[in-house]
Amino acid sequence: MNTDMYERPQIYPISTSVPNKGGNMPILSMYDIEGISVNSLVSKYGSPLFVISERKIRENIRREKKCFAAIYPDMQLAWSYKTNYLDAVCRIFHSEGSWAEVVSRFEYEKAIRNGIPGNRIIFNGPNKREEDIEIAIKNQSYIHIDSFDELFLVEKTAKRSKTKVHVAIRVNMKTGNTTEWDRFGFNLENGDAFNAASLVHKSPHMQLDGLHCHIGTYIVETRQYSAATKKMVGLSVKIKKELQHTVKYIDMGGGFASHTPLKNSCYNISIPSFNDYAEAVANELLCPELIENPPRLILETGRALIDDTTTLLTTILSTKRSSKGRKITVIDAGVNILFTSFWYSHPIAATKVYNAPGEETCIYGPLCMNIDVIRESVYLPPVTRGDILAIRNTGAYNITQSMQFINLRPAVVLIMANGDICVIRDKEETEVATQKEHSI
Repeated sequence: MNTDMYERPQIYPISTSVPNKGGNMPILSMYDIEGISVNSLVSKYGSPLFVISERKIRENIRREKKCFAAIYPDMQLAWSYKTNYLDAVCRIFHSEGSWAEVVSRFEYEKAIRNGIPGNRIIFNGPNKREEDIEIAIKNQSYIHIDSFDELFLVEKTAKRSKTKVHVAIRVNMKTGNTTEWDRFGFNLENGDAFNAASLVHKSPHMQLDGLHCHIGTYIVETRQYSAATKKMVGLSVKIKKELQHTVKYIDMGGGFASHTPLKNSCYNISIPSFNDYAEAVANELLCPELIENPPRLILETGRALIDDTTTLLTTILSTKRSSKGRKITVIDAGVNILFTSFWYSHPIAATKVYNAPGEETCIYGPLCMNIDVIRESVYLPPVTRGDILAIRNTGAYNITQSMQFINLRPAVVLIMANGDICVIRDKEETEVATQKEHSI
């Protein structure tokens, strides 16, 4: 006969904290992912384990495209590789019509390897070496210029290649954001953006195809997108009037918020829908000055498309009490694979039924570092060693930023639209981590 394990009763002093603005959150539960039990996934593929839903990815892509196309039909998505550049994930986006947006030679080569033609690759970012630019020019990719130094380098490389290169100017501006992203691109207000556009237009080796901006990340105030789009349209009109040149596209970047709450924020904060973002951006593009040759709208949405498609399954290693009586739980997933836990309060769900009330709990990872905190405070049932927790909304940036620190990186599986399970990245072994080392 099976009996419950005896646990000696103990009395602890409990220190209570002031409730946050959203009050005490309910205990979440998650027993399966796309109809496949959490226990069976961990049993077969190990713990920790990233689980991605193909169905959810396609659903998100189609929803965003539908919302924007309803207002502004000439819209093109370009998948932000840095958000999650696993080949299997990228190919799902490409199969739905997305181009590739890359910010390094590494990402550029992955896009080419994934079968994306050069003329459907946008090369962003400040890290473009001369040899990178040569390859992008050869493949007729769109190079988004970030600085005057880069502008002159692109011109020199294009001249030597005897090829006219397709470029866009990255623009930064004031939009009401408390943190201005003015380290990237050319400033609009001081005239640098128009001066850069003028230099490109005058060059016989470059063709000014577009304008690009990216105003920040996790933007929840859609008025900032309205302001940015209006200014991008204004710059486009100025280029048309003063340079007699029409830009072909306006790239509004990414930055749409996901439904993972930021740390220290109110849980009931309103996250805009794709419809809200579409109205803010697309309506500003429908201006009389551009009606004859309306620019194509390009979006580089990352986080909002992938974050809620992925769950990190993790196993509890131990539970204990702090010196002040607070419940502590240690799991086998640390900040080395869940980097965004520094900024986001990822929803954490129990994966079985508990017949007992919850308690405020601090969740630590397994690393021998005091900063390895997954959640400083979350309400959990009386979990014990060996129980599985599901950390939700982990699809953005965690897989690309994960690293081999103390522990190796876990496997990643994709639950395909037909219900099949596919391992899209194997669990790392010691040989993988050391294969580039040399003994002395």
